[in-house]
Amino acid sequence: MARNSTSLHHHESQETLVSLVELDPSPIDSSDKEFSEWPEDLLESSSSTIRPPSRSTTSSLGLGSSGRGPIFYLTRIQRYSSYTFTFFAGLHFTNTSLIPLVYRSVPYSEPFLLMTRELYQTRLTEPLLVGLPVLAHVVSGLSIRLLRRNQNKKRYHGDASPGFWASKSSLSSSSHSHTSSRIWPVVSNIAASGYVYTVLLASHVAMNRVLPLIVDGDSSNIGLEYVSHGFARHAPSAYIAYILLLSVSAGHMVWGMARWLDLAPPANWKKITFDKPTRSRRRRAWWGVNATAVSLAALWAAGGLGVVARAGPAHGWLATVYNGIYEFAGQ
Repeated sequence: MARNSTSLHHHESQETLVSLVELDPSPIDSSDKEFSEWPEDLLESSSSTIRPPSRSTTSSLGLGSSGRGPIFYLTRIQRYSSYTFTFFAGLHFTNTSLIPLVYRSVPYSEPFLLMTRELYQTRLTEPLLVGLPVLAHVVSGLSIRLLRRNQNKKRYHGDASPGFWASKSSLSSSSHSHTSSRIWPVVSNIAASGYVYTVLLASHVAMNRVLPLIVDGDSSNIGLEYVSHGFARHAPSAYIAYILLLSVSAGHMVWGMARWLDLAPPANWKKITFDKPTRSRRRRAWWGVNATAVSLAALWAAGGLGVVARAGPAHGWLATVYNGIYEFAGQ
C-alpha cells in the first residue's frame, strides 16, 4: 500500500493536465465591469444574493485600500479629457458650420472664427483645451487596453509549472492561436472609430496648424477662406477627406458621450438581452444615438460642404499664401 502511494506521488497525470488546457476558458475583460453585461432582469432579481467579488488584486498594487486599480483612474482620465475636448469641438462646430449656414457667406462668417480663436488658440488655452485632452484621451485608452490584456493573460496562464507549458505546446496550432487572440480585449466600434479619428484629426491639425507655421511662420491668416481655397484646388480629395472626418468624428463623439452618460446600450446588447422590455428599451436607445450622430454629421456637412466648400478660391495676396502652403504639402 505504501509502494502504491509512493508511485502516485512521483507520477503526475499528464492526461488531466492536457484536459485542463483543452478547456480553454474565456477571460474576463475587467474587474471594474464584472456584471455590466449580465441581463438586467437577472441582476435585479439577484441583487440580494449576488455581490461583486472583492478587489484585493487591485488594492495589492499599492494604489489605495479602496481597491481602485489603475484602470479606474485611467478611465476617469479618458472620460474627463473627452469633456474638455467637447467644449473646443462645440466652438469649432459653431464657427465652421452653424454660423456659415446662417449667414450663407464665408466673408461674413470669418470674423466669428477669428474672435473665437482668442478663447482656444492662445499659448495657454490651446494646450489645455486641445492638445493635452487629446493626448490624455488617446494614451489612457491605449493604456487601459494593455492593462486588460495583461489581466487576461494572467487569468489564462497564471503561475503555471513548466509541465503545463510542455503539455500546452502539444496542442494544435489553431487552438493556441484562438486562445492568444482572446487575450487582447475586443475592439469595440467606439474604440475602432477612435483610432481612425486620431489619424484624421492629426492630418487635419497638420494641414491647418502645423504647415502654416512651417511655411509662413504664422497661422493667423488661416480661416474658412483657406479651407474653401483648398476645396477649389483639390475638390475630389478634399470632399472625401472632409466627409470621412465629419462622419467618424460625429459617430465617435456622440457614441462616446452617450456611453459616458449611460445613455447607450451595451456593445453586444443584442446577444445579452433576453426580456422584451429591456430589449425594446435598448433598441430605442441604439436608434436614438445613431440618429443623433447622423444629424450632427449632416448639420456639420450642411455648413461645411454646403457653404464653405463652395465659396471658391481666395484672391490677391491670400491666394499666394495659400498656394504656397498647399504646394509645400504636395497638393
